[in-house]
Amino acid sequence: MVKHIFLGFLVVLLVMPTMATADEGDGYTLNPGDQLQISVWREDTLNQSVVVLPDGNITFPLAGRLKVADLTSLQAEKKLISKLSKFISDPVVTVQVLAVGGNRVYVIGKVNQPGTYTLDAPTNITQVLALAGGLDRFAEEDEIRILRGYGENAVYIPFDYNDLLSGKNGVGATILLQAGDVVIVP
Repeated sequence: MVKHIFLGFLVVLLVMPTMATADEGDGYTLNPGDQLQISVWREDTLNQSVVVLPDGNITFPLAGRLKVADLTSLQAEKKLISKLSKFISDPVVTVQVLAVGGNRVYVIGKVNQPGTYTLDAPTNITQVLALAGGLDRFAEEDEIRILRGYGENAVYIPFDYNDLLSGKNGVGATILLQAGDVVIVP
């Protein structure tokens, strides 16, 4: 029995380093509108809930204004640690996402329920069209586009609903949407 427990402990020790070395770019990236809980160990007065502002910043005591949009929670923790280190010796910071209010996509045009949809999981174009109640009978199925980005960086990604129905384009049907995408159904 003791041998089995020891082997189980050894397996945990062998697995843990690979989990701890995950790329800090992995995971959900923060967006304006997301609600975060920031905790600093042994500094109860600094523990608070914040919302990522429309410009992508948060304001946190002793750290000031920080840009966190497009960072993972781990990257935001490191940024806060860097700022707080000037005032606190070896701060231990945790950034937890409480609500993904900023992970929104927009569906406009000839769908049954156009509007704003908050995504709480990876969602593709086919799934968001289903959330929007499907296409109405006057929709131009071969002219659907995803508008991604802003200003000069904006791009249109075409999507042909007929290819989905015929089974021709499974890859196109599974285009993952990103925060801020606009699905246009003419």
